Amino acid sequence: MKHAQLAVTVAHETPNAEVVGVPVTSDKSVPAELGVSRAQLTAAGFDGKVGQTLIVPSSGKTVMVAVGVGAGNSATAHELRNAAAALARTAAKHASLATTLAGVGRGDRAEIAQAVTEGLLLASHRYGALKSDKSFNSKLKSAVLVVDSKSLGAAANGSRRGTVIGEAVCMARDFANMPPAYLTAKMFADHAQQVAAETGLRVEVYDKDRLLAMGCGGIIGVNRGSVNPPRMVKLSYRPGKAVLKGKSAGKGKKSSLPHLIMVGKGVMYDSGGISLKPSNPSHAMMKADMSGAAAVLSAMSTLKALGCKNQVTAYLMCTDNLPSGSAMAMGDVLTMRNKKTVEIHNTDAEGRLILADGLSLAAELEPDAIVDIATLTGACAAALGPKMSGVMGNNARFIDQVKQAGKSVDEDVWELPLERSYRRMLDS
Repeated sequence: MKHAQLAVTVAHETPNAEVVGVPVTSDKSVPAELGVSRAQLTAAGFDGKVGQTLIVPSSGKTVMVAVGVGAGNSATAHELRNAAAALARTAAKHASLATTLAGVGRGDRAEIAQAVTEGLLLASHRYGALKSDKSFNSKLKSAVLVVDSKSLGAAANGSRRGTVIGEAVCMARDFANMPPAYLTAKMFADHAQQVAAETGLRVEVYDKDRLLAMGCGGIIGVNRGSVNPPRMVKLSYRPGKAVLKGKSAGKGKKSSLPHLIMVGKGVMYDSGGISLKPSNPSHAMMKADMSGAAAVLSAMSTLKALGCKNQVTAYLMCTDNLPSGSAMAMGDVLTMRNKKTVEIHNTDAEGRLILADGLSLAAELEPDAIVDIATLTGACAAALGPKMSGVMGNNARFIDQVKQAGKSVDEDVWELPLERSYRRMLDS
């Protein structure tokens, strides 16, 4: 199941392509192949800032595009990712492009090639599966990164990593964009099984009866208003042919390999339940309330291809949150997997209920770390804006690792307080 619409390769010679993207700095000489002067570019409003593009008139059939990369040769991998994305959008009406963007900037060639590949893939991706007007889709199908022969190996390796990551991000975006009628909890579990088969993961799907038997009262409670039954998907990655021991494998002894568990919120559609959300444009976006589960599934899909050396497990907690005569109501009391009872004050706070069951199951395996990924509360978006995520945790060192990981891929996160004195606010 392919989600990225563009194939990216690496070469040391510029091939025949419909579009050629030429990096242009804001202060150095303009590359001769563009056939224009700095004054002409300036007159056209192009000054070489990162992410600027300008189609330059040429006598041949090839469309020449000037791509801004900033001052000198100092562009970072993040900036070149953005420049590549701008180039892909400019070339969207053409089938092929070539660019030397991966040969400029500061940093490791593999890192640069990875970033450029990611930018091209993500910017050329569209979710147009249900659109009758197919002109919405990008026509761009192939791209070649041109580098010098000495950098060829490193750039090829970096581009391969970029393709793996770009494909995974496109997958997550596709799932988040699917209308709820096209992606029930069962349908998502079916997709997860297919992804697992393609990417070397073990998979186990738990239906409603099994969840009831396991005492997962959070996800069962949230699901009460829906005609579509819930699903929990457990994914497991084990590096190489390692035979693992320990509670992670159910043997009673701790494994020597570090073990991370991810838990993803998969509310396929969130109406708010009995605490119905207001009818405004944000309501239509509630099909994306399963983005946490989509992100976790997509991350898991990359582990084998990227050579992850640790063991990783994931729980995807999937259900709708809908109103009906059988839906949970304010004042109801649910019993979670860990036997903790929870009184419901607002049925639109459903994410923490389904995550509680997943987190309890994760804790039972005694991993080294647990990360849950979820779309929890509009208050976080109001506080941090649309380009930053919030992070809370009980281990300062691990939080710093998460923040650094986000920074390394241009996905900033901001730590929010998990203040001990607030704990009493959770008491019923």
